[in-house]
This record gives sequence, C-alpha cells and structure tokens, in this order.
Amino acid sequence: MSRPVAGVRHKSIIITVPGSPKGAKECVEAVIKILPHACAQAAGADSRTLHAGGIQKLEKEAGIASHTAVSSKPDGGHHHCPHHGHGHGHAIPKAHTTAAERPSSNDPATGPTRRYRTSPYPMISVDEALKLISEHTPDPTVIEVPVDISLVGSVIAEDVFASEAVPAYRASIVDGYAVIAPTSPGEGVSTKGQFPVASVSHAQAASMPPPLTPGNIARITTGAPLPENANAVAMVEDTVLVSTTPDGKEEAIVEILTADIKVGENIREPGSDVKLGSRILQKGDLITDVGGEIGLLASTGTKTVKVYKKPCIGVLSTGDELVEHSDPIKLTGGQIRDSNRPSLISCLTSWGFPTVDLGIAKDTSGHLEELLRDALRGASPSNPSGVDVIITTGGVSMGELDLLKPTIERQLGGTIHFGRVSMKPGKPTTFATLPFKPSSPDSNQREKRVIFSLPGNPASALVTLNLFVLPSLHKTMGLAQRGLPVIKASLTHSIPKDPKRTEYHRAVVGSSEEDGRLLATSTGITGVGQRSSRVGSMAKANALLVLEPGSGSIEKGQLVEALMMGPLV
Repeated sequence: MSRPVAGVRHKSIIITVPGSPKGAKECVEAVIKILPHACAQAAGADSRTLHAGGIQKLEKEAGIASHTAVSSKPDGGHHHCPHHGHGHGHAIPKAHTTAAERPSSNDPATGPTRRYRTSPYPMISVDEALKLISEHTPDPTVIEVPVDISLVGSVIAEDVFASEAVPAYRASIVDGYAVIAPTSPGEGVSTKGQFPVASVSHAQAASMPPPLTPGNIARITTGAPLPENANAVAMVEDTVLVSTTPDGKEEAIVEILTADIKVGENIREPGSDVKLGSRILQKGDLITDVGGEIGLLASTGTKTVKVYKKPCIGVLSTGDELVEHSDPIKLTGGQIRDSNRPSLISCLTSWGFPTVDLGIAKDTSGHLEELLRDALRGASPSNPSGVDVIITTGGVSMGELDLLKPTIERQLGGTIHFGRVSMKPGKPTTFATLPFKPSSPDSNQREKRVIFSLPGNPASALVTLNLFVLPSLHKTMGLAQRGLPVIKASLTHSIPKDPKRTEYHRAVVGSSEEDGRLLATSTGITGVGQRSSRVGSMAKANALLVLEPGSGSIEKGQLVEALMMGPLV
C-alpha cells in the first residue's frame, strides 16, 4: 500500500486496503499471518504474557521469516527500514513495476516536495520499446462474421475454401453466337457461312436454352449458359445480319465471317475460375479496400468467415487546461484547445479501427482512475462493451500534476513496461498493461489491456501513435507485417542532427518529375518548424524521416530512411 491506514476501535482491528483487486490481495497477504496475534492483543490479552519470548518467538509461531533472515539477503532485495522500529517481519507484497520491484512513479499524496526531480524510468531505445510492446500485446481474438463491406481491413484467421465452383456452368465470355465447331479437320463442317438463329440465351436466373442442333446457331450474351451441344462462341464482331423475322424484332439468318473458330473458343468451363473446394484465401490474408477478396468470397457463395477481431480503442486527453475544440467559449489565460483527441481518432479511423472518444480527464487522480475504469468495463452508451486498448495524451512527464503513471501503478494495479524512450519527439512515451476481469459470466480468467500514454505535445502524440501504437494494433488484428512501411529517399536540403536522440522528422516524400527518384522535404527546419508542440509539422506530412543522432548535419542528396504514414505525393 502506498498510504496504509490501520487502527483499533474498541476490540476491532480496522485495516484499509487498495481499491484494485491485485493490491488488496497483496496487502492482505502481507498481514494475514500476524493478524491472530494482533486480534489477541486487541481483545485485551496480557501484553507481557503475549510477548514473552520476544519477536523471534512470535515470528516462528506465525510462520513468517524473521527480520534478521530477510535483511541478510544480498543487495538488490527490499530494504526493510529497521530504524522504523517495526520488526514483525511481514511478508513482502510484490510491487507492480517488475523492473524496480516497487512502483517507480511519484506518489501524488506526498506533495511536490517529495516528487522525483529526475525520471526513475530508464531511457530505452526505440527498438527496445517496440520489443516490449510486442511481448506484452495480447494475441489476436478470432471471431466469425458475415461477408459484407465491414470485412474491409480485417485479417483472415483460417483458410477459406470454395463452397461453389465459379462458374457453375459452361458460360460465354463474349456477346455473340453459340456454334458447333468441328472437332477435327476432316469433319467437313465449317463455322463460316449463313446460319438460322434457333434461340437466344441470356444471363438470367434459371434460364437454360434448348439444345443446339447441327446447322443452327444461338444468340448468346456474356455470362449466359451455353446450349447443350454448343462447343464454341463466335464474337458478334465476326458476324453480319442477313435477315430478320417477319415482325422485324428478331434475327432470322446471321452470317459468320470466319472459318477458324476452335472448340472451346470464348467459353468459360465450370470451375475454370475457381474450382469447388479449392483454397481461395489463406490464414493471414488481409481483406483490402480494392475489393478483390470480398468479390472472391461473394462469388463462391461464402456467407461467413473467421477473422481476427479488430481492437476497439479508447482515446483520452488529460489536463485541466484543455477545452473541447468545438466549445464556442473564448479562451482565457492558460486554456488551450484539445487537438490531440480529434487528430488521433481521425488517424485511427483511417486505419479502420473502431474508436471511442473518452473525453478529457481533469488533473485529479480520482477522476483519471474513474475514466480509465469506465473505459475498460464499458459504462456509457457509446462504449457498452469496454475498450481493448486505451490511448491517453498528456500527464506523463515530471510535473506534480502528471498523474498517469501513478494512477496506472498505484490505483489500477498496472505494470509500466517503459516510461522513457530515447527519441525526438516523444521521450516521455509510456507503455503499460492493466489487469482486467471481463464482466461476462462465462469468463473466470483475468485478462490484460494495454495502455499507451503518449506525450501531450500534439506532434509528439501523432509521431508516437504511428511509431508505437500502430505495430501493437497490427499484432492484435493478426497482421504479420507490422508498423509503417519503410523506404529510402534523398534529402532535398540539409537537416541538423540531434546530438543524443534519434529524431523522427516530419516530411513530405514524393517522386521527382525528372528521373523518378524519391525525394524528402522537411515540413519545417528553422525556428519552431519541428517543435513537438507544433501540430502544423504533421500537416501535409506523409513520412517520418529517421535521423540518427550525431554531430553536424545530414546533407542534401543523402539517402535517409523514411517511415511512410501516407501515399507518395
């Protein structure tokens, strides 16, 4: 417990525990063995008799390790502060942050004078951060869904096999005339000449033309079934009309101008496009917005498919200074419009993920905790089922009102896997997992939900969304290829290097009209051009240039790695 409170009223012992199930369990485990002794003393037992034999006797009777034994562990174990005068050797609760074996975040209750002056979180590389994200992102969930346009952007979870052949019958590829072509050169039959039109075959449901007899032809449209006995189709372009029926409405005699029509010409045989039972999509295939995959499923009569569930993402801004971007009020000193939620939600929506707007959290730990808990369990009409991923912006730096990390660790029982990344912008980016028990009655297992706490500066939030959140979402939805695509581009001007951190420089990448080379141009270099608070550096940007740290500049014409956020211009 970060703020333990205990006491005695009459003969009752009162002990408070945290609100999180994990914290409550750990705190009870820490005191449970010594409670019989405490209860006996509270009930009025003689203290001298009760404590005869000293602390070691009490510890032995309670079945807990002695203080001396515990404190003799090598360095790196917990420090038990013997000078506090408490020697009962309680069992040590395991802390939430594994790396430090204790919460690393500030305790908001201690006030600003006790807060950290430097971050307790080690600085890690971008690659290390991505590895941790991959390790702690849950595996995808399989669901079965109908084949419709909502499938776009989903990943197939198991191989799909054709339940129907395409086409299901012998069909014409062109508009023309079904004919009986000679099967061998010596038959003495030619497709050239004048022929009576015996029937008409259209591509209609349950429409089969009568069998074709030698010496006759049948008019046929593209996709229509061939009459029985017909073995080829002459294109309408290779014919001329000779005569019509007496009423002038139908063709009577048509002349075919070519004699070299081959058997099978202009015909689609049954199953020639898709064989019955053949694999049409395989596990891991992405349903694209091009339409080919949806068309293939529809043409074979596939009604449902198993896909990986797209995660639902909740987006929350934090800060007393924030005002809704649509609020008509005139801003006063210290107020700013919230641009992070609209920009992040628009980006996530463009990627095809369902989102929930979680609003703005005030700078109080209680309000922040309430909103995060409600987001997970689904406590509003717009979020009835709860979200799978939470993205927050702001509240992750070193200020006394930066409450996200302590709220995650201390109130929600979460684990912070990293709290600083060696990059520019986005250094205070935080990634954590939260324990969560679904409300469904058939679920007894605790799950975990991931939470990305991104910096509050708008450019930083969008950069880290693309760099860290997207690969995690790709894993959750079953994609093998994760994150932004990478290309090489030539700089159109020099860019100064950051001496210590890898920079993710916002830029526009397009092809040269002269030679087709890929060229990269910064969205701003001088002044405040790439400042993390300047969301304008992301406007029109379609790439993040990966600029390694060092002295000097990367010169014009040099090739740099570009992470593509959008199409080439």
